[in-house]
Amino acid sequence: MELLYQRDIYGKTLVELGKQNSEIIVLDADLSGSTRTNLFAREFPERFFNIGVAEQNMMALAAGIASCGKTVFVSTFAIFASGRAWDQVRNTVAYNNFNIKIVASHAGLTVGQDGSSHQALEDIALMRVIPNMNIVVPCDGPQTADVIKAVTLAKGPFYVRLGRPKFVTIGNKGEFKLGKAQVLTEGNDVSIAVCGFMVNEALIAAKNLLQKGVKARVINVHTIKPLDREVILDAAKTTKGIVVCEEHSVIGGLASAIDEVVAENFPVRVTRLGVKNRYGQSGEPAELLKEYNLTSTDIEKAALAVIS
Repeated sequence: MELLYQRDIYGKTLVELGKQNSEIIVLDADLSGSTRTNLFAREFPERFFNIGVAEQNMMALAAGIASCGKTVFVSTFAIFASGRAWDQVRNTVAYNNFNIKIVASHAGLTVGQDGSSHQALEDIALMRVIPNMNIVVPCDGPQTADVIKAVTLAKGPFYVRLGRPKFVTIGNKGEFKLGKAQVLTEGNDVSIAVCGFMVNEALIAAKNLLQKGVKARVINVHTIKPLDREVILDAAKTTKGIVVCEEHSVIGGLASAIDEVVAENFPVRVTRLGVKNRYGQSGEPAELLKEYNLTSTDIEKAALAVIS
């Protein structure tokens, strides 16, 4: 079982892309050691800019650079990229549909000991509501590389959500395509839709369910916007219900996106596992997942409740 930091892969992939494309510019808000954009800075110092603790200015500057035809990567912690700089992301980056890739690290509960002030539990909701914005949440290290390469080639603004801890490398995901969810396990009893860190928890739950005679369909919904409506509606029509699990608020994130699709097209039971009207708190990632009912055991219980 290989464990990798998504941000390590991000930094290395940026360097690889920087060698291929001289039009890539990288900005960071004084956190390049944590986000790993420092790897790009060492290789291409003339194309890297540390803006300091000034996330709003960073987004505005990125827009100016992108207006000159450059592809701009901007990085900081998710709580700052989505919250502190939301006005600039909405009015300067997305309104102009600039080619800016916001790669935000340290998202979700698994930031751990940094606590509630640094646990972005609302970032997907904040980005989903902005026109032109695309949202991608890779599930492991290798998929992070796939995502960064794909968004570099795609036009327009992207929000890429990365975590802080090491992620289990998921095998046999199949081909990666933006906007196309991946069915990781087949089953017609219940569907489990997940993204990011929760994908591995869902696979553990599916394995345990299979021992009980329940075949769960695990769906890695890496692209939350635009959502793969086809895969979600097929799950709604061919299984007894959908369990959605995310280390994000149950309001406005992946669960809300799925709710909207099935409610309008094929209403089925959707059980939402996420953070429910609470802030995060300091603790080890495993402790926090247990406290907020986001473990594989919680997913398994929810799936059994759906089919019962």
